[in-house]
Amino acid sequence: QVQLAESGGGLVQAGGALRLSCAASGRTFNSYVMGWFRQAPGKDREFVAALTWSGDNTDYADSVKGRFTVSRDNAKNTVYLQMNSLKPEDTAVYYCAAVLGSLPPRRNFEYVYWGQGTQVTVSS
Repeated sequence: QVQLAESGGGLVQAGGALRLSCAASGRTFNSYVMGWFRQAPGKDREFVAALTWSGDNTDYADSVKGRFTVSRDNAKNTVYLQMNSLKPEDTAVYYCAAVLGSLPPRRNFEYVYWGQGTQVTVSS
């Protein structure tokens, strides 16, 4: 069992930045692929970014590529999502997720463990 807890959300103006953190506890963290997803009101949960246990293999949605950076610190059992140049359309609840594997999947049903989410609101 893996427990995930996101933090770092908040209210920011367009063009600003936030860094989300996802702290993991439970099983060996560095065996898991970690992903970030988001869900805006009235919309489906969508893939944002993911990375392998080593951090060498990352994947990003086109909508955030070049603005967001995913990283992890296995010693701290934490994965991060650095979000720069934020836009109002980035407003959503952001979730981290985990699954055992070697490649970072994009589909939410491929992830087994989920955090409770953290709200990110970008004002125009």
